[in-house]
Amino acid sequence: MSKAFTRENDDADEEEPAPAQQLPAGLKNYITPAGYQRLKDEFDQLWREERPVLVKTITWAASNGDRSENGDYIYGKKRLREIDRRIRFLSKHLDNAEVVDPAQREDCDQVFFGATVTVCGQDGVDRTYSIVGVDEADVGRGRISWVSPLARALMKAREGDVVTLQTPGGKEELDVVEIRYMPLNFS
Repeated sequence: MSKAFTRENDDADEEEPAPAQQLPAGLKNYITPAGYQRLKDEFDQLWREERPVLVKTITWAASNGDRSENGDYIYGKKRLREIDRRIRFLSKHLDNAEVVDPAQREDCDQVFFGATVTVCGQDGVDRTYSIVGVDEADVGRGRISWVSPLARALMKAREGDVVTLQTPGGKEELDVVEIRYMPLNFS
């Protein structure tokens, strides 16, 4: 069968976000200044550095003749599609981002976007979480998305409050020990 009549999956025009990164419809895409800068740096690096070098490589590989067995050309085109897909994703998220600086809320005693909250679970262990945008979430580093169940349970709580979190294992009560607003660094 001729390749002209087949379609490969790797050139499908799909967006990149994992289900955990998708923002529910109608909600703003809040992001911290550090998170916004990280996305912008990635966009700039792909657009200004990686993509132009790759285009030159593809152009060179295409000038060598037969493209059907040309590894540089085939890999280059595939990588270019991946880069372009990521650039579209980043561009859309940067355009829709609403930057909120947690350091501007220094005197706030309630939990809102950007707060760093220390909670004590029923096991007596203190855990600290920073409430960040969906593009910045990293649970392993204590950064939870503001649309996550834990962040929603903590929203508007004050120090000393007890919040209830619905988990797959049942309800868990968390004591809010401390609330801080400070610049968040993602390096």
